Amino acid sequence: MTTLPQTPLKFQFLPVAAESVFEQLLEASARLHKHLCPRQVLGVRMGMLAGELLGLEVPQAKKRLVTIIETDGCFTDGVAVATNCWVGRRTMFVKDYGKIGATFVDTTTGKSFRLTPHPDARASAQQAAPDARNRWEGYLLGYQRLSDEGLFRVQDVVLNDPLKKLISRAGAKQVCAACGEEVFNEREILQEGRVYCRSCTGGGYFQPLIH
Repeated sequence: MTTLPQTPLKFQFLPVAAESVFEQLLEASARLHKHLCPRQVLGVRMGMLAGELLGLEVPQAKKRLVTIIETDGCFTDGVAVATNCWVGRRTMFVKDYGKIGATFVDTTTGKSFRLTPHPDARASAQQAAPDARNRWEGYLLGYQRLSDEGLFRVQDVVLNDPLKKLISRAGAKQVCAACGEEVFNEREILQEGRVYCRSCTGGGYFQPLIH
């Protein structure tokens, strides 16, 4: 991904008060990638808006907010920084649909919102950044300047599977009867009274080579 010329990061930001929460979050995301890109801005702003919609303070200090993210990459890290939801903390789950989208769930109330970029966000961003030096910078600056309504679509949603099934429970562990590997978080599959992992039942993402 192309980075801008050696311009201090703060001059790429929305002109807001120094050390604002928004600026701090953008800086934190930029530190993860050694630069700031448009998709990080989308992720940070999406996470901040999700907190407002759910009435939750973000970045969260505990684990009340859970995020289901629909792609990986820079956007995902922007969301993670803004919400403090991380794969390693089991508060972020990746469902790779190849989409810039995420569903945010309040584990206390069960309320859920799915956010995606507005279909016109790219064009609107260019219009909001007439001072941009190129299209890429237009997205970078425009995504910071657009209103929430101009940048995102919001859907009130209900999860198809209970959240507790996704999160599972601490200590849940089984051993696959075929490969002998441990399966955590109730991801095992039961067939004819025996426990198997997904790979050994034909649902894996790889096939072992036989030498």
